[in-house]
Amino acid sequence: MAARYAQGMMTGLVVGWLALVPMAGAWSAAPESPSESASEPPSASGGRVIDRVVAVIGTQVLTLSELEFEARVTLVQRGGVRAAEVLLDEQTLRGALELAINQRLLVAGADRLQAFQAERSEVEARLRAFRERFEDETALLAFLARHDADLEQLTAVLERSVRAERILDSRIRLRAQVSDAEVRRYWEEHKGTLGGPFEAVRDTLKEKLFRDRYNQLAKDEFKLVRESVRIRRVAPFARTREGEP
Repeated sequence: MAARYAQGMMTGLVVGWLALVPMAGAWSAAPESPSESASEPPSASGGRVIDRVVAVIGTQVLTLSELEFEARVTLVQRGGVRAAEVLLDEQTLRGALELAINQRLLVAGADRLQAFQAERSEVEARLRAFRERFEDETALLAFLARHDADLEQLTAVLERSVRAERILDSRIRLRAQVSDAEVRRYWEEHKGTLGGPFEAVRDTLKEKLFRDRYNQLAKDEFKLVRESVRIRRVAPFARTREGEP
């Protein structure tokens, strides 16, 4: 049960709390998005800045155009094609940055060990699912063109996501398992508010406890991963409060 649930929820875990903000935060109707004002300020010579660095993650440089594209890919995966054209507010960009940092750190660690290569079938399945969000191939290609990207770049983003999910899952899934005794104990402590006999709610409770434990272990894992890598946040919206990683 837990293994099946883990497989089905992986994208939700990695894409969800890791940590894109709720979709309402991304679908702002503001007249100007922070990404637009941040990406093309006037230069000293009166021209336009085409791109800028958002963060440096170890030795990896992440630009604003990369971050915006990855944010839109994730939003399309979560909310459909409407998310392809919404304005990206600062909260959404910060969430997308945390996701980008976490994924890159996981994959970089695996690269050093030459481990956890993504199965081609997994990446192709993810690409097919992404394609299905659009009316047809022309609409997909138009989306990519609007963001100066191509299918190769989209595939690379999806492949990194697949690898990050597999790496994270390999590290914490076993530790996230929940025993029947734990489920029973939780039910005994909360049966006054749960309603129904134990057998009727056992599977739902097991999934809930597994999810809660998985999320906490994931948070701990990323905190540990970040401790050994210097992360320099360059863009103003990317900077965290004092004391945060």
